[in-house]
Amino acid sequence: MIVGGSNSAVDMFKNLTESKNPGGNLIVGFVNGMDENGYNLNEYIPYLGSYKDLRLVIKSNNIEEVLIAIEQSEQHQILEGIINDLEGVDVLIKVKPNNYDILAGRVKMQSIFDVPLIEIKHDLMPVWQFSLKRVFDVVISLSALFLLSPLFLISAILVKIGSKGPVFFIKSEIGIHGGLFKIIKFRSMFLDAEKNGPQLSSDSDPRITKWGNIMRRYRIDELPQFWNVLIGEMSLVGPRPEREFYAKQIIEKAPHYKHLQKVKPGVTSWGMVRYGYASSVDEMIERLRYDIIYIENMSIFNDLKVLIYTFKIVFQGRGK
Repeated sequence: MIVGGSNSAVDMFKNLTESKNPGGNLIVGFVNGMDENGYNLNEYIPYLGSYKDLRLVIKSNNIEEVLIAIEQSEQHQILEGIINDLEGVDVLIKVKPNNYDILAGRVKMQSIFDVPLIEIKHDLMPVWQFSLKRVFDVVISLSALFLLSPLFLISAILVKIGSKGPVFFIKSEIGIHGGLFKIIKFRSMFLDAEKNGPQLSSDSDPRITKWGNIMRRYRIDELPQFWNVLIGEMSLVGPRPEREFYAKQIIEKAPHYKHLQKVKPGVTSWGMVRYGYASSVDEMIERLRYDIIYIENMSIFNDLKVLIYTFKIVFQGRGK
């Protein structure tokens, strides 16, 4: 299927059909770009719908490959949005080279029917590194849950002594591919801290208990998240998850936040190491820059580097 219906798409279609190496692929049809009236590709192949309904068109027509040939003028307006919309969809995505400008992810020049295209790859690391990352997650989280069990017990007792309420604070946060999961933390605030709805905390937040302040400084309150790691909802290293309440606000100001949902959220992150906790949505967006850098440069080596920096921060009591 071709995305785009104007001159660029027509040129691509002609190049594909006139190629001496057709490859046996069938072009089912096209969806138009922003130009609602100027598309000419319907003279050659069926019109399937608008780019705004891309997921539905792909599903209903059993599309296996998407070739993007929108006009140069549309590049900055809809290209990145199209790629974001196709995140998690099981299709190959290729872009006509003169249309490619800015995308987060690896790219690789390929040739299809003798026509040069850029393949958009959502694989952030080789499969073997993802497998090794999962092994590290399981081994380290299981070891931490066992070896730190005395600290878990002491922390639980001090949480109960410090204020009324449950030991754990469990909340729904956004995980990989935008799915929700229940994240577990030691409760560091008084029981009615969010009676008026979700609120971000600050350094001098009166809602935080005395033991809560200590836990946050050494990030002890995050330790129960090793369980989230063990069962596969989180990773040791990855972008910090956010609640849906805040994620919606972030996406309104910074749509590229969706890139963080390509991977599992982490107990620690490059954003937490370099920026720390955020007390406003604007600060969340500022921290987001570091997590985007992490995703674009994911590797086992960089995970180890983030863990080393995290241990240093924790031992120095600079967690908050």
